[in-house]
Amino acid sequence: MTPDTRDPSLFVNRELGLLAFQERVLEEAEAEGNPLLERVKFFAIFSSNMAEFYMVRVAGLKQQVAAGVSELSPDGLTPSEQLDAVRVAATALLHRGRAVFLGIRDALAAEHIFLHDYEDLTSEQRTRAEAYFDETVFPVLTPLAFDPGRPFPHISNLSLNLAVLVRSSSGEERFARVKIPKALPRLVPVGPSGSESGVRREHHFVWIEQLVSARLGALFPGMEVVEVHPFRVTRDAEMAIQELEADDLLSSIEEGVRRRRFGSVVRVTVNPGMPAFIRDILLENLKVTPADVITLGPPLGGSDLMELYKLDRPDLKYEPFVPVVPSSLEDAAEEGHDLFAAIRERDIMLHRPFESFEPVVRLIRQAAADPDVLAIKMTLYRVGRNSPIVEALLDAATEGKEVTALVELKARFDEESNIEWARALEAEGVHVVYGLLGLKTHSKVALVVRREGGKIRRYLHAGTGNYNTVTALEYTDLDFLTADENMADDATALFNYLTGWAEAHDFERFLVAPAGLRSGFEALVRREMEHARVGREARLRFKMNALVDPQMITLLYEASQAGVTIDLIVRGVCCLKPGIPGVSETITVRSIVGRFLEHTRIYYFENAGDPTCLIGSADLMPRNLDRRVEVLVPILDPALVGRLRDEVLAVYFADNTTARVMHSDGTWERLRPAPGEQPVDAQSVLLSRARG
Repeated sequence: MTPDTRDPSLFVNRELGLLAFQERVLEEAEAEGNPLLERVKFFAIFSSNMAEFYMVRVAGLKQQVAAGVSELSPDGLTPSEQLDAVRVAATALLHRGRAVFLGIRDALAAEHIFLHDYEDLTSEQRTRAEAYFDETVFPVLTPLAFDPGRPFPHISNLSLNLAVLVRSSSGEERFARVKIPKALPRLVPVGPSGSESGVRREHHFVWIEQLVSARLGALFPGMEVVEVHPFRVTRDAEMAIQELEADDLLSSIEEGVRRRRFGSVVRVTVNPGMPAFIRDILLENLKVTPADVITLGPPLGGSDLMELYKLDRPDLKYEPFVPVVPSSLEDAAEEGHDLFAAIRERDIMLHRPFESFEPVVRLIRQAAADPDVLAIKMTLYRVGRNSPIVEALLDAATEGKEVTALVELKARFDEESNIEWARALEAEGVHVVYGLLGLKTHSKVALVVRREGGKIRRYLHAGTGNYNTVTALEYTDLDFLTADENMADDATALFNYLTGWAEAHDFERFLVAPAGLRSGFEALVRREMEHARVGREARLRFKMNALVDPQMITLLYEASQAGVTIDLIVRGVCCLKPGIPGVSETITVRSIVGRFLEHTRIYYFENAGDPTCLIGSADLMPRNLDRRVEVLVPILDPALVGRLRDEVLAVYFADNTTARVMHSDGTWERLRPAPGEQPVDAQSVLLSRARG
């Protein structure tokens, strides 16, 4: 009997799968084998990720429940059931995070980095702290009273606050709120305890909310401060942008960013000591239920621990590295050398951060300065601030070139930065386009049009990552450079589709969403199934950030049943269950969380010994396949295909140190080298290879 591949028991819940990924991040903070300040960084990332989980995923579930949505998820749960399950799992994970923090705090103390409670400060440290409060903190604070004449103050998203109960001389008790300023460091340096360590300088900090709590009398003169309790608010950060009703998408986005801090509250975190009557005040005025309140030990908001990563303690961090420029590009990547000639000679692949992103930056800079370059077209998703790529586009426009930039304003949490760049580009005469109605443009494509010897030649860059020089050092990604005419034709058609009224058509080389990526990808999988049925070599090796799409999961189950060997690396959410007899027994799933954020998407199809290999911006998720402009680009050079198969994918699949393997019940287990087996850390291997 053929199994029903749509059976809910064959799917992992998307939200719980995302929490499982956050657990893997937390495990990196927990792992004593990681350098201590890297553990701090992982904990800060975990805390930030959990906040975003509530702002986006929990908020979405709450909206569905409020709207009465009853549609079941692929794993068979209603929104209400998912919300209940998520609350239990997330709360347990946050409590585990608290235990991890306590371990990190003790380890920091052993390295002469002390996170003090205010009451534990020495008199000398307390004097320093109080001087800092008087000079820097006090002028910034604004106490907001709450009484019949003054409404409950607005509590902004992710703000840390103090709920204060004061008593007048007549004995009347009143409630006030004091916001801890985000502009000031969360960790206040209070200097050494009176002597320097014999080995290295000591660092001593106190939490700013504890300092403010201890000095609240200055804010309420003549009043007795009876109780002080910190709390933190997380709000719904999803923006419902009614694009079809907006005359100007840019204005709509700007308004959405302004509204974000006024979104409904989805979580309130408090410390255990908060009394019931103060909690009731918060519940009533923030319009939340007891289920939305999470009680955690201090500190609230662990993402601020990232401040510690700035300490000058290289012995507590990963060994620094400098991305290499491949030997074939060393001359071309330098100022004054012709990068176009190098691309004309052969297709080029860069694997960052092991290899440098600088040749891509150099390409756009060279194009901006080259009098033979006529036009530059780019998609910009997350470029960050102080972007040399955008500066080069501005220079190109100044030089009179035709410059087109598709700036995706809906890049979550990067909207404000992208709005600023859009304004700057428009001011210099760049053709700025904000994407297609209803679709987020997530592809990473650049096209340079150049006049050479009386004819036009086009140069293409396509990648898996953003045009961002900061994340180029922190994320693993691929950059592909080519002068292939058919790919240039596809890129030209893509930009016409994005900027004009041209309809999406069949692309020669590219798979483009939402026009045909899904169907094209399915055809490649089914081709592999046919190979397997007639006994030819059939194998899929995919590396991606997420596998969520039910249709794709069902197709992979069918491919497994047809005999295709399927090896998957999924960094984040994986809703497929591997290794189920008769369903997915030829499928393996791994996840790697390491020093660098794994961001490459590689789709390798064995094709009976004539492999097809695609890279690009798309994960196998409904939003990538149906609601975004995505591009997967084929790698045609057999040498580059071999490199991706044998030097990239093979290393990741050999990892037995940082990799986790997924079991058929959806749980994860970290791999360890077997006795006598050589340990393999994929990212370390790739770093070593790059260094030569």
